[in-house]
Amino acid sequence: MTDPSFLNSPRRILSLSKKRATVSFTDPDDKVSGFPVSEELGAKPTEVYGFVGSIATITTTVIYLIWAYIPEPWLHSVGITYYPSRYWALALPSYAMVAIALAITFYIGLNFMATAPPTSFNSIYDEFSREHSVCQVSKEGDEQPIEPISDIGIHQVNDLMFN
Repeated sequence: MTDPSFLNSPRRILSLSKKRATVSFTDPDDKVSGFPVSEELGAKPTEVYGFVGSIATITTTVIYLIWAYIPEPWLHSVGITYYPSRYWALALPSYAMVAIALAITFYIGLNFMATAPPTSFNSIYDEFSREHSVCQVSKEGDEQPIEPISDIGIHQVNDLMFN
């Protein structure tokens, strides 16, 4: 294990070279765990919100399924007599799915309306277009600077594609 060829991975060398923080207690009866302990105790707000949200989602789903699938005489025998009509058990999810599908269709349609047609010059040149600038080659050495970013002209594209 002490052979240096065994430690050929940079990650392994890095992980072995780190000093781990340990926790020590003054009470001799307590055991040292070897894991670092955070100074901040308690749950973070995002953890609490996530936990409460997941519990609320599960509870709401169970209540919805009970309302939608258990027959009315069973609900009346338990003492539940006031609840919405069963029509809404199917209508609300159906309305939601149709609304989402229409929103996606509307969004795609707005994008098609906002896009210039293929025959427009705005699809070739716009306010952000840059012409290719010729860079001066220095005679001092072999190193050349990187050319600035520019758009390829439509005549160059046509020459490359159709000639």
